[in-house]
Amino acid sequence: MTIIEPRPPVGDLYLHDTTVGFGNVVLSEWTKVRSLRSSYVCSGLVTLAMLGLAVGLGARWAHQHGAVPDWFDAVNISLSGTYIAQVIIGTFGVMAISSEHTTGMIRATFAAVPQRRAVLAAKVLVVGVSTLVIGELLSFGSFAVGQALMAHKGVGVSLSDPGALRSAFGAGLFLALAGLLGLGIGAIIRNTAGAISLFFGVMFALDPIVDLLPTTWRNDLINYLPVNAGTQIFTTVNVKGSLAPWNGLAVFVLYPAVALLAGFLLIDVRDA
Repeated sequence: MTIIEPRPPVGDLYLHDTTVGFGNVVLSEWTKVRSLRSSYVCSGLVTLAMLGLAVGLGARWAHQHGAVPDWFDAVNISLSGTYIAQVIIGTFGVMAISSEHTTGMIRATFAAVPQRRAVLAAKVLVVGVSTLVIGELLSFGSFAVGQALMAHKGVGVSLSDPGALRSAFGAGLFLALAGLLGLGIGAIIRNTAGAISLFFGVMFALDPIVDLLPTTWRNDLINYLPVNAGTQIFTTVNVKGSLAPWNGLAVFVLYPAVALLAGFLLIDVRDA
């Protein structure tokens, strides 16, 4: 007599089951990202911002007349596109999850993979790696282009100069973290417009709010705001009183970490 064991209900499937595996979930999320038109639009805009500003500002300083000012930071100038790219990358992170909620496709995703936190973990991996790769490629590319142009003025630097390699590498890290912050906020809000608005609020609206505080409080807090802290990693001429480059990046890491933690806690307690 053959005994047929009952199949577990869908909700009881585990990632080590032959029908579901974390590698398959990651592959699925990677396929989704590649199929989104917004992914290519964001990639194109980030490339334009990073390389475009590196060329424009590098050429400007290459033809600048007179002495170079004391505040001149050749590395930061060639990486100026990062200030625009952070917004685009953050929007990409938001849309990596909010677009599924908007279209209702998230229900199909959770039906196929009931382990919702595994889905979010796969999105974190895909968004983190993809934004890190493109961020690093464009950071080093922008550095090379900008310094090549400024070398005509005699103010260009190389990767062997103090802080240069750290800045070029750190700019890519900063962009990847901005993408993860957008993903975490998207997981919390689940609405594209609302999540992008909150991303802008976290990144930029806190500064004028802190400026309203008493001077002593303002001076203590201002350096710990996300952009002020995170951008120190690709700055070689630091403002007096600002955080050290790696300390600033460590502070910035806390923002996406908190957002993602909230996303992981909420994803299992809310309806799809």
